[in-house]
Amino acid sequence: MRLKLLAPEEMSPEQKQTYDEAIAGKRGKPPAPMMAWLNSPEMARHATRLGEMLRFNTIFSAKLSEIAILVTARHWTSHYEWFAHKRLALVGGMDPRIADDIRDRRTPSFDDPKAKMIYDFAKSLHEGHGVPKALYEEAVGLLSERGVVEVIGLCGYYTMVSMTLNTFEFGLPDGQVSELA
Repeated sequence: MRLKLLAPEEMSPEQKQTYDEAIAGKRGKPPAPMMAWLNSPEMARHATRLGEMLRFNTIFSAKLSEIAILVTARHWTSHYEWFAHKRLALVGGMDPRIADDIRDRRTPSFDDPKAKMIYDFAKSLHEGHGVPKALYEEAVGLLSERGVVEVIGLCGYYTMVSMTLNTFEFGLPDGQVSELA
């Protein structure tokens, strides 16, 4: 870990306010990257609010949102992000084979056309730095414009999360080993 994470009693009043807001939210605890973001309390506050919205209040079920998050974690080889969100994906009902395929950089087989679209859209965003017109039009038709915006939001937010976790070298909980090569 490249950064000393502050205990609540070490935080400035502005940091502590952001921390307290995060633990009072739907997560019930501070998200790991927020502990680094607290070095910029205002950024931490806004980023944490955005993260909560994207995690709990998109038009997608957790099972669908986690596809975009896992594609992002894998793209960035973010060990901590993968560890945290694979568990959430499985709890949300994702078939473990889909997570394994994403981990191994294979294209999963999806029964749900929305799941496949989220996967294809997220992969295109990360690998192609955008989305071709035909994929965009198909995505709007299947996911809606709001859905397209929210997939972009998930990929963008979790890119920032992955960059934070990777830059500051957040480790996995004791005894855990990364699945990502």
